[in-house]
Amino acid sequence: MSVYSKALGLGRRIDNVIVPVAVWREDYRCPLCGYEGHFISDWSLTGVRANAKCPKCDCSERHRIQWAVIDKLSRHYDFSQMSILHMSPEPFNGTQLKALFKEYATAEYNGIGADMAVDLTDCDLPDASYDVIYASHVFEHIPDDRAAAETVLRLLKPGGFAILPVPIVCEETVEYPEMVMTEFGHIRAPGPEYFDQFADLFDIDTYSSADVDQSIQPWVYEDRSGYPSKWAPYRTPSPGKRHTDIVPVLKRPS
Repeated sequence: MSVYSKALGLGRRIDNVIVPVAVWREDYRCPLCGYEGHFISDWSLTGVRANAKCPKCDCSERHRIQWAVIDKLSRHYDFSQMSILHMSPEPFNGTQLKALFKEYATAEYNGIGADMAVDLTDCDLPDASYDVIYASHVFEHIPDDRAAAETVLRLLKPGGFAILPVPIVCEETVEYPEMVMTEFGHIRAPGPEYFDQFADLFDIDTYSSADVDQSIQPWVYEDRSGYPSKWAPYRTPSPGKRHTDIVPVLKRPS
């Protein structure tokens, strides 16, 4: 384990024990576990992200905004008759997704902790296998993201869609010359325009922090003015201390 990972883990443990001091203390609502009350801060590459985590289920900003978008989509699609492939599943929403969908399958690059091993750049699953593909914070790890997007398109059934959020951490996407292990193996720092490159493959809708219920606290509060840094050597600085998260929904064209 790296020195950074050890420091990050220690910071999170301290954060959870003493409840860190934040600039403000508002009450929020977690759409995943139903908790209502104060959220706690979390540690990241920039230091502290205020009001980031639900103290009950430990979910972060991205999990809450993604679930809010899934809830919006559930009003237009009958998930009870649909299948979903959940790539790199996390503990925050797997149970809820399994209850929503008729068929729920999980996959991981190495197969560990999932139903199957799936490499999105070299996958032998049949065409049109799933109605929905959900891969949260996966594409920033894939060097050949074009091949991964083409695989997602191939695996989607007619009328299907993919939810493929990535961390929006720069004003414009930065492609790295090498994988950065202190960023947990990222190969790029996505910007808001990242998924525009796949507009020839999909019809793309995007949902931002401003588009969902504000009571769930869907913004990322952190100071990114210190980029680049030792831990993030290729990221570029962004002004402000409140940043928008984005959830892209990529629909297979009719």
